[in-house]
Order: sequence, then structure tokens, then C-alpha cells
Amino acid sequence: MQKLSISGDDFILDGRPLQLLSGALHYFRIVPEYWRDRLLKLKACGLNTIETYIPWNLHEPEEGRFYFEGIADIEAFVRLAGELGLHVILRPSPFICAEWEFGGLPAWLLADDNMQLRCEDQAYLSKVDAYFDELLPRLRPLLSTHGGPVIALQVENEYGSYGTDKAYLNYIKEGMIARGMDVLLFTSDGAEDHMLQGGMIDGVFATVNFGSRAKESFAKLREYQPTGPLMCMEFWNGWFDHWMKPHHTRPESEVAETLDEMLALGASVNFYMFHGGTNFGFMNGANLFDKYEPIVTSYDYDTLLDESGKPTAKFYAARKMIEKYVELPPLELPPVIKSRAYGNVQMTESAPLFTQLDVLSHPVRRARPEPMEKLGQAYGFILYSTRVTGPRTGMELILQEVRDRALVFANGTYAGTVERWDPRGISLEVPPEGLQIDILVENMGRVNYGPELRDPKGITTGVRFGYQFLHDWTIRSLPLTNLNGLSFAPVDGEDRLQPTFYRGCFQVCELEDTFLRLDGWNKGQAFINGFNLGRYWEKGPTQTLYVPAPLLRQGENELILFELHAVTEPVVTFVDKPDFG
Repeated sequence: MQKLSISGDDFILDGRPLQLLSGALHYFRIVPEYWRDRLLKLKACGLNTIETYIPWNLHEPEEGRFYFEGIADIEAFVRLAGELGLHVILRPSPFICAEWEFGGLPAWLLADDNMQLRCEDQAYLSKVDAYFDELLPRLRPLLSTHGGPVIALQVENEYGSYGTDKAYLNYIKEGMIARGMDVLLFTSDGAEDHMLQGGMIDGVFATVNFGSRAKESFAKLREYQPTGPLMCMEFWNGWFDHWMKPHHTRPESEVAETLDEMLALGASVNFYMFHGGTNFGFMNGANLFDKYEPIVTSYDYDTLLDESGKPTAKFYAARKMIEKYVELPPLELPPVIKSRAYGNVQMTESAPLFTQLDVLSHPVRRARPEPMEKLGQAYGFILYSTRVTGPRTGMELILQEVRDRALVFANGTYAGTVERWDPRGISLEVPPEGLQIDILVENMGRVNYGPELRDPKGITTGVRFGYQFLHDWTIRSLPLTNLNGLSFAPVDGEDRLQPTFYRGCFQVCELEDTFLRLDGWNKGQAFINGFNLGRYWEKGPTQTLYVPAPLLRQGENELILFELHAVTEPVVTFVDKPDFG
């Protein structure tokens, strides 16, 4: 029965000073079968603590329906960390950022246009309370004050980067305390005046986040918190990638130098990330400052363990630097997780999207296009269909506004793509008999950070032909949560000119990690044995999708690709190495 406390400039646990050497691992980005492997590697690096966010949208995907199984079993993850002798820091805030879809907020919040996020809005707080009523009692037995490994919890997350509502922050704090969260509470913010002013809470321990200039950042913290241990809650030792941008890397020498600077000051540190993992399914986030920039499927982060859990040069550089300050046992890593190149797989069957609509969705009629959230949909695709009277000439079809990428079809023929970052109109000639318009919109990830957090998906305002809005729409939600009803037939060359599901099967004798290469494919979604691996896009930077061995099965395996555009030759390749671009 321990409680992490503060005495002078030290953390105290069990009557002794404790320097927290921590690493971030997100249980929701790692298949559960690999949790132990990643945690053992964290401990082998010389760290004594593991930190993880808790994403609200994973645990309450629909309002009132809670999910804590499989990859969402936070209790099992925390217990495992404790069994391995690690302390645990949890960040269960309503908002987590984390380059995760909508910063961890559930999409269904956006169905209420009047709800104000991340502030003292009663409609929003009532939803937070209902979530906390379910989540926090699960965490209470895991707290160190109840014999568990959890020594600290965060209140909100980098709030000073977003707002100034101290009443809201105190509401979250008091809500945690009222539900028995009696361990150390803390905040974390960037080491800038406005961020610390907006994010700190009276009576709550403050930490800072940075990737370099440790002394300067800690000096800024000291202006606002003159005493107490110094802690970098997010040491950004790598970075994440956006689609259509280069892959980020950072030299291990820079990471070691900044780590040395912190440890020399006696500071505590949390590597963000120690191991990134993967944004499986539709769960990548996006940024929106000058323009919308969605995040890739891989969350490799160029950090201490790569996306598949292999130690990198940064792992060994960090351990060597920690050894300079802490006596460590000889390096002992868990057994190597092998990877295998399973080779080419022919995608032999196909199912064009427009022939499968009735097994994937139910049509609804609306006067104007409505975003996903109004129809109870969170992720995936949404199809808007209407008919335009003719004749019309010299006019453009205008999507006002599309979030995030739309394929437009006229009488079933591809007419063009409209992208949020390139919202041009599409010229269409309408014959006297009229024209069928179908618009397939992809949600490429909700904004996870910054002032543009409210990010409904689909078509948010309307569709115009010239200045005239078009009405009478049929809308189909396509979350692609269940593909079992698809009717496949042998691949036909005509299928390759429209959005199509492709299926191929391959045999596996030995289960090992692998990486799916999609050379020659354009853009879409990959499913292995029913599991949504994530998005692929030839524009990169990443050119592979990570397939952990536990997703495979001995014998026959099924791969389904939902290809949005076209493919020259319907063949994929499983290789034994990733390609981050």
C-alpha cells in the first residue's frame, strides 16, 4: 500500500527517493499477445515505469456501450506491467491527443452541434461523468494505494495548448478524487508561458513536455512551480508521419544528448514514445493548422523499439546513457520475434462496391447531405447519391465542404476526386435525361490537436451545381465493420475501374510477423482474417502495413483489400522488413 508523494525536489515512494525512468507504450496500438514482449524490453532498457494513455473512443465506441476486452483490456495490461515489476502512469483524460482519432474523444459527441468540447459545458461534462463512472472504478483496484502498480494519473492532457477553463480542469480533478483516485495527480504541458498558464491546476503537480533544450524547459517550469521534482512527461525522441510527407527520423546521438542533460539534473523522464506501435483500423488522427494533414497507419515514431517491436539504435544509446547514472543488470532481452516473407498472394476474387451496397448498409433519405455523426456513424466511408435534372452545361459540381476525400461518379463512371486540401470543383455535362451522381467520401481521421478539434466527417454543408444546392439525397453509411456478407466472383478487369473489394487466400505453416507491400495498388483499406490492418496509399511515405503474427492462423488466411481507385495487377507481397519511406 504505497503512495507516490513529493518531498522537496524528490519523488518519494515507500519512504525512499524515486527517479522515474519511464517509457510510453500504448496497449491499444499493440496486439495483446505482444504486451509482455514490449514491457520486458522497456524494463531491459533500464526503465522502471510504463506510461499509457486511455482513449475514451476505444472504450465507449457508442454512447453507453463500453468495451474493455482484447486490445482494450486496460486492466489486464496494467496488471501485467505490475507483475513484471514496473510502476504505471495512466493518462485517462477525456482528451489524449496522441495522434489518435479525435484525440481519443468519441465521434458520437459531434452529433450534438451545441455541445462545447473540453470546457465547463454541462452537456459535455455529463458524458465525461458517465464515462468516468465506468472507467475509474476499474482503475481503482490497480492504484498503488490499493496494492496495484499505478502511482500517478494525469488530469486532462496538454490543456494549455487548447484553452484556459480552470473550472473545467478542476471539475475533472474533483471527479477523479470523488471516484477514489487517491494517487498523485499531475498535468503536462509544453514549456511555454501560455501553455503553463492555461494548463496548470492549483494543488496539482505540473510536468513539462519537450524534445530538446531540457535546461531551458525546466527553467520555464521553475518559474511556475519553484519546488518539486523536475519531470519531462513527454520526451519527444522521435516523431510521427503524415501522408504525402517525408518519413521523420532523428539521430540517436541527439536523443542521448538530451537524455544526458535531463539525468544530470536529477530529473525524471518519460520517453514519448518508447514503442509507438500501429494505428490499426481507422484510428489514426490528423492535424489541421494551415491545411488538413492526416497521419499514416504506422506509429513507428522512429523511437527505441520500431513498429514491430525490434530494438533500434536509440534503444542501445538510451540504455548506455541510463547506465551512466543507474546501475543496471546485464542486458537480457526476451526471445526474438521473427519475421517472414510469405511472398506473393494473388487476389483472385473481387466484389465491386456498388454491387454490394445492400449487404453493407441501409439507405436513408435526407433533403441535404448530412455528416456521419448525424447518422450514428464514426469511421470509414459514406456514400451520397442523388439525381440531377438535365440538360445542364458549363457548370461545376461543388462539394461544400468535404471531409476528407471524395470520389465522384456520374452514371457510374468515375468523374474525379475532391480532397479537403484541394477542394476544386468537377465539371460535368448533364444530358437531357439527367445524371446519377454518387459521391463516396472517406473519413481519413479526425483532428487530434489544436483549435480545429471539432471535425465532423462526410459532407458537412451541401453539394451544389454551380450556385444551386442539390436536394433529395440517399445516404449510406459504410463503416466496413463486417465484410462477411460480401459476394465475391473471379476478378474481372472491369472491376478495376471503380471502388472494389479484392480477396486472396494464402497458406501459413509457421506464424511469424510479416509486412504487406502493395506495389501497384493505389489507396484503400486492408483486412487480414477480418481484422482491419489500416489504410494504405501509394503516396506514402509508408509502403508497408505491419501484420503481427497473432493476426495470422496456421493453414489458410484471408486477405481483403478495399481498393478505391484501380490496380494494374491484383497481386500483393508479404515481405520480412518494413518500408517507412
